[in-house]
Amino acid sequence: MNGIHDMGGLHGFGEVPVETDEPVFHARWEGRIFAMTQVLDTTGIYNLDEHRHEIELMHPADYLRDGYYGRWLFAMERILDRKLILRRTEVDRRLDEQAANIPKFSTLTPQRQWPLTAQQKIRWGAQRPEEPITPSFAVGDRVRVRNLHHSGHTRLTAYVRGRAGVVSKVNAESWIYPDTRAHNVGDNPQAVYNVTFDAQELWGDAAEPGTKINVDLSEAYLEHDET
Repeated sequence: MNGIHDMGGLHGFGEVPVETDEPVFHARWEGRIFAMTQVLDTTGIYNLDEHRHEIELMHPADYLRDGYYGRWLFAMERILDRKLILRRTEVDRRLDEQAANIPKFSTLTPQRQWPLTAQQKIRWGAQRPEEPITPSFAVGDRVRVRNLHHSGHTRLTAYVRGRAGVVSKVNAESWIYPDTRAHNVGDNPQAVYNVTFDAQELWGDAAEPGTKINVDLSEAYLEHDET
């Protein structure tokens, strides 16, 4: 899907601030969200691409305002609620209890799908070494990026769609295809390629001459360039 999250090559966001002695986290809650997400990653509730797609569903203004860990929190809350593990009503009730200085959780507990069985757990990780593949492209091949516009998740950044480049590296191990795994409709293992693009191929005469851009792309995003 095309959205505000695909910011590569966009203008108008200003300079990236460089902070002297920048802290790892700018607020305590950011560190907590990071820790909570790392723990959830081990539970098999969702996969990384599902999490990324949930962030893509944010309202554009919220995406820009809430920041990096705010987006993580948004995705975490929505996925846990949808999968009946931690309901939004529970979170809201606890916030009300804290505002009323109630020290303990109330006894009302909704039905939930937890803990997950081994069969329900989603496999983590992006590599599938047990599923051998044969890459369709080799180093030096000239390729063109397919002009895909999925309605769901994709890792195909918009600024390379339809553009031609040269394969500079072949990651021949089996890698999952994010566009299908995000929706739990298959891993579709395939090779991933590092493709080198001339900046002027991407952005025309406005690009700095001689500049090269390297992008990792799944095989399904590519076709042989016949021009």
